Amino acid sequence: MMELLQDPAVWASFLTLTVLEIVLGVDNVIFISITAARLPEAQRRSARTIGLALALVVRIALLFSIAWIIGLTAPVFSVGEHPVSWRDMILFAGGLFLIWKAATEIFAEVEGEANEASVARATFQAVIFQIVLLDVVFSLDSVITAVGIADHLQVMVAAVIIAIIVMMIAAEPIAGFVEAHPSTKMLALAFLVMIGMSLVADGFGYHIERGFIYAAMVFAGAVEGLNLLRASRRRKTKAPPDVT
Repeated sequence: MMELLQDPAVWASFLTLTVLEIVLGVDNVIFISITAARLPEAQRRSARTIGLALALVVRIALLFSIAWIIGLTAPVFSVGEHPVSWRDMILFAGGLFLIWKAATEIFAEVEGEANEASVARATFQAVIFQIVLLDVVFSLDSVITAVGIADHLQVMVAAVIIAIIVMMIAAEPIAGFVEAHPSTKMLALAFLVMIGMSLVADGFGYHIERGFIYAAMVFAGAVEGLNLLRASRRRKTKAPPDVT
């Protein structure tokens, strides 16, 4: 252990992996926040915490099953000239589920069904089940990334734990901000559709660099930030003067 702590290469891989795990966890946090919003307000924080805690458990369990994870990338059958592995099938199914979930939420927002009645229909168990399903998909992608960057299991586990802690801290303000700004929620749902499409493409063997996706997300987020700033300044300009 002391040799690992004294090795600069280990620290470099640890920092790189931690940053990447946090970045890769953004879509997970967005999904958990939007899914938990279907619950009564008193249960939302618990759902987010449990969802991220389960993500941590799943990722650490997968890290300790690296041999099995590597086996998932082995071809099971072929479609034409394209070999299909268990990983491809999991990513494909997870991508379809994410697209369906995001599209359902967008429909509810557009049609005005995202109200108290829709909240009442959601159950805590159903929300946690949906979160667990996507935790598995996101964790699989995350663990494969970790295996490709770090050589030591201890480094991977430490990076995953720190990343999940950061996500737990960020989940509350992110959820509050998304709920307070409907246009931002719609943008977040559009992000989930885009991520779902990238997972489906991965399942078909067409890898889309995550850097392009996150760059688009940052650009769209920056534009949305400018819109919110403009709207805030307009409200202040139109507000009647305070007469005392």
